[in-house]
Amino acid sequence: MKHSTTQQTRRGNRGPARRIGRTLALVLPVVLVLSGTLAVTRVNWSGNPSNSVLTASDVSTAGGASRSVVRAPQDLLRDRLLTQLQDKDPGVVLTHLQEAVNGHPSLAEHCVSIARALGRAAVRIYGASRAQSYARPVCDTSFASGVAAGHS
Repeated sequence: MKHSTTQQTRRGNRGPARRIGRTLALVLPVVLVLSGTLAVTRVNWSGNPSNSVLTASDVSTAGGASRSVVRAPQDLLRDRLLTQLQDKDPGVVLTHLQEAVNGHPSLAEHCVSIARALGRAAVRIYGASRAQSYARPVCDTSFASGVAAGHS
């Protein structure tokens, strides 16, 4: 004996909520992927505030025949710091490295290799004993290990 007067729905037809759920299940992943892709292209990876938006036209030159080489941020930082090492003492350059890593945490995984390269370059420029005097705990003392590697 039934006490309810509402009509029972059939198993195959569960109503509009099920259709909306299926539609969202198909559309939502596509929307998330597209919005994530657009967000990544708008991040300033270069550290240069004037180039804050990367577009497809930035990747190639205006002529289209030759493509410009897009370098990784850690390579740009390494080259910039090695250039600074020519004019400034290693203490200043290590401070700039620490500031760059603090400002862009994605560079932290490359900090060790950059500090070692700076240590080896400091040995070539200043000599082993003077370069060692600038060593401090930036990137787990990797500068000091670079000095040691450059001295051997």
